[in-house]
Amino acid sequence: MPAPPALPARDHGASPAVPGRLPAVLLMAGSCLPVLGAVLLAPVLPRMQDHFGGVAGSAALVPLVLTVPALSLALLAPFAGVVVDRLGRKRLLVTSTVLYALFGTAPLWLDSLYAIVLSRVLVGVAEAAVMTACTTLIGDYYTGRVRDRYLALQTMCASASATVFFVLGGALGAVGWRAPFWLYAAGLLLAPLMARALPAPGPAGPAGASEAGGAAEAGGAAEAGRQPRPFPLRHMAGICLLTVFGAVVFYTVPVEMAYLLDDLDVGSTGVIGAVTAVASAATVLGSVVFTRLTDRPRRRLPALFLLCAAGFLLMGTADSPPLLIVGAVVNCVGTGLLLPSLLTLAMSRLDFADRGRGTGLWTSAFFLGEFVCPLVLLGGKGALGDLASAVGLLGVVTALVSAALLPLTRRTPAKPPRHAPGQP
Repeated sequence: MPAPPALPARDHGASPAVPGRLPAVLLMAGSCLPVLGAVLLAPVLPRMQDHFGGVAGSAALVPLVLTVPALSLALLAPFAGVVVDRLGRKRLLVTSTVLYALFGTAPLWLDSLYAIVLSRVLVGVAEAAVMTACTTLIGDYYTGRVRDRYLALQTMCASASATVFFVLGGALGAVGWRAPFWLYAAGLLLAPLMARALPAPGPAGPAGASEAGGAAEAGGAAEAGRQPRPFPLRHMAGICLLTVFGAVVFYTVPVEMAYLLDDLDVGSTGVIGAVTAVASAATVLGSVVFTRLTDRPRRRLPALFLLCAAGFLLMGTADSPPLLIVGAVVNCVGTGLLLPSLLTLAMSRLDFADRGRGTGLWTSAFFLGEFVCPLVLLGGKGALGDLASAVGLLGVVTALVSAALLPLTRRTPAKPPRHAPGQP
């Protein structure tokens, strides 16, 4: 896996009040917390199933322990966005990070499967607030190309951490199925650092003096509120709809790669793990390439969807593991470029007053796509007879989306809002 690039240096586009790079490091770490919940428990689900085998409905409830936080996040992120805009980004982030740790470690002492599932729902609530606040603060602190690079770095960190968390979950799972839940306590380490190191943002960037604290943040929101303007609903509706599909494209390889390899008679967990790491590295590579691009995200979207489609078509027609891996790498390079492009396009039309709501809607759309991804491919497999054909069909649909987006690249985007500098 290529090493992630150094954090981008600040330039004239970054808010000078941000004290060094520690805030960015903390926001990247916070953005990885929902990924922790998505992959950490996958290796121990069989052991959980054995432990709760006598519980009615355990065959359905145990998988929910893994998936229900994503659904909860998708449903609640828009409300988290409203809270972000009303009560303040930093305050919500610190509080939700603490709650994330408390809810996440609850299964260590819970003996009821139903109570564990409920705790996982609450983890999703906390994740919705954490993810929305982290992304909103990146938009608050930075502008222009610096902001784009940090959003790409957010994608790289999430992709790389998925592989690390999967390995840690497997290692801790050897101790017992409860052991991986200890990693949720990382939130208790992050929260005090966030409270101390993150500046309170305002419409033009972070508040300058640390003693201003939450009052400065509330004051900034009030200042933005004195200039009411309509929320850019049409813009966000189109971006969110495209993001749901983009998330399906993004998660197809990580979710389905093991099954595709199994269909080609590759059953070794070591090989599957290595291929997963290669795919994750390709996503990171795509995000690195994103930081070097200078054209507008709107103009590159058709080409990125076409690149993802090419990867799917290779995977769908692969008759050997090497060709399947090549297709997965092509697709993941495309998704590494696609995700930050969609996010920067959404952020470019949001000002301080509605950035939380807009980010919440985008986050909801992305995690909704994650939740429906396996369902979409399961439906395709049922209709076509095998998973490879379903992936190939998704490639065709992705190519059609690319063609449909092509006319939009010729349109002149509307004038950005007053407090949204740094349009990508």
